[in-house]
Amino acid sequence: METFPESGDSRAGTYVLVLKLDGDTAIPAGRLGCLEFPAGFYTYIGSAFGPGGLRARIGRHLKRSKKCRWHVDYLRRFARIREIWYTFHPEKAECRWAQILRQTRGSEIIAPGFGSSDCRCGTHLFHFKRKPGIKTFRRKISVRLHVKDFSLD
Repeated sequence: METFPESGDSRAGTYVLVLKLDGDTAIPAGRLGCLEFPAGFYTYIGSAFGPGGLRARIGRHLKRSKKCRWHVDYLRRFARIREIWYTFHPEKAECRWAQILRQTRGSEIIAPGFGSSDCRCGTHLFHFKRKPGIKTFRRKISVRLHVKDFSLD
């Protein structure tokens, strides 16, 4: 495990939430409507360039009770965060990271348009039957990647 954004650290960056959904679940997801999410693991790619940077955005994602503002907030009501992969970097990399995860073995698109309403990507959410490995992903990105593991929490 490496450094997690600490209090007062407001650097910007890009992140991946690795979530686990224990059972098949119908989830209302805002304008996307009610979607069927199969059990398994999900990767959600996002970026944080607003006030508070990654620390504030990841902190929000860690809260279970909150007003749903983004698509992932709806999924978080049912799915647990198992890991967070993130980097402090001044350029948005979420679309490139989404492309890498889309091409990862075992990746499935369950919810077209999920998390990608502000770009041309088909989705920023990918389903995996097994937890995706970070090793290959880490090799394909060009910046240092940090990991926070919640699997034992």
